[in-house]
Amino acid sequence: MPDPAGRDPVALDVAESESLFSHPAVLPDASAAYGEHPDQVIDFYAPRGGQERVPLVVVLHGGAWRSPYDRAHLSPFADFLARRGFAVANVEYRRGSGLPHQDTEAPVAGRWPETFDDVAAALDALPALVGAALPQADVRRTVLTGHSAGGHLALWAAARHVLPEGSPWRLPAPPPLRGVVALAPIADLTSAVDLDVCGGAIGQLLGDGPEFKRRKESADPAALLPTGIATAVVHGREDITVPSAVSDAFVAAAAGAGEMVGLTLLDGVGHFPLIDPAADACAVVAEELAQLAW
Repeated sequence: MPDPAGRDPVALDVAESESLFSHPAVLPDASAAYGEHPDQVIDFYAPRGGQERVPLVVVLHGGAWRSPYDRAHLSPFADFLARRGFAVANVEYRRGSGLPHQDTEAPVAGRWPETFDDVAAALDALPALVGAALPQADVRRTVLTGHSAGGHLALWAAARHVLPEGSPWRLPAPPPLRGVVALAPIADLTSAVDLDVCGGAIGQLLGDGPEFKRRKESADPAALLPTGIATAVVHGREDITVPSAVSDAFVAAAAGAGEMVGLTLLDGVGHFPLIDPAADACAVVAEELAQLAW
């Protein structure tokens, strides 16, 4: 569907990106390491107003799994949620190198298996770390969210109990989550590859040929269904970075597996407003989180 305001989609994307990245990073109230690598760290934001025993929102940033994009650009969103009364954990993880890939000027995307190692390790360590760093958080009311590549990782993390047997990340039981809210997620890897989402990033993350096919079985949220975890997806109709067709494919895969996934498509919205505190779409996201958390 075209932008109802008649704006050029590329110009809209540029304006939305500039708005998001115009916000200065917000320093956390506390940080804790979940490993020895500098990227194995979680920043914590306490609920503004001094509330106690509030839901915990765990956020995973996007950026095509590429190292130039870290958790700092998601810190205004984390602060926005903290001002809405949530306790927030902003997770960092290892990403691809900053060096251009041989076939593109874009930096290499992702690290296999380190990116997945880190997301699994961070979530496994989170209950103990939250208890020390963010005592206001009620880990029994945890909601997981992520944007773009982080949305992919959030959906993946919620599906670890249905990973193939023998996977090092497999959990014996569903993770203790109230649910997942995935924001413009790279949720169906087949669809995303067909659409060349993020300029070959998925192939860089998982490899090519037989390697891609083998790893995809353990990395594609659309292949890890049903999860039994309450799941909602929010996507802008005018998104040209991760087209909403990717979320459509994931929702269809979930339905085919007998699972209902909520899908909210926002008119006149592209990729970045979902995590931009200055955008109305960000309030929609906060409401989706609240419906699961409270």
